[in-house]
Amino acid sequence: MFSKISRYRKLPNVVTVDAQGRRLESKSLRLLPEVTGIFLHTVESGDRLDHLAYKYYKQPRKWWRICDANPAFPSPQALLGKEPIVTTSFPLTFAGGSQPPWAELLKQLERKLGVEGVKVVDEIRLVAQEQTIGGQTIKVNVERHDLAVTVTYNRMNISISDLADVMAAVGFGVTQPENIGRVGKKIIIPPDVIG
Repeated sequence: MFSKISRYRKLPNVVTVDAQGRRLESKSLRLLPEVTGIFLHTVESGDRLDHLAYKYYKQPRKWWRICDANPAFPSPQALLGKEPIVTTSFPLTFAGGSQPPWAELLKQLERKLGVEGVKVVDEIRLVAQEQTIGGQTIKVNVERHDLAVTVTYNRMNISISDLADVMAAVGFGVTQPENIGRVGKKIIIPPDVIG
């Protein structure tokens, strides 16, 4: 039933009895092995686990070794940032003279099918600017608000442009959205050991 290189082949069989008295045989639960590795791979947009396994092990079916070494990611798709649930940061501008309508923005975004979470980011940072006072140019630190909304959503239900349209309808300007994902981040490539 399992190939020679299957990680499930050596697991013991477990027999259970269901409510009708039938004996059902299956494999025992496979616990994640202790896997370490010092080599890191930087995820690129076109990466596939079978291609990475071939690149590092010369065996595409050993993709699961890479998954075992990166248990923080619940699925192989998540490991490479290709799962349907994504998080995007939308830098915003607000030209209105009063306080930005955050409550209305949150309400409108959360009503959209596929939106799973919304977080407002209002970072205050000091920016050095040159100002001329009394004929002298001096540098002063000025508070700058960096406005952004981080949205976690299912891209099968809603798109980045749909979300940007909601933000624009509430009165915000949207600059270049940025996906917060795995591309550019590092994953562990463990050594190829038998087992």
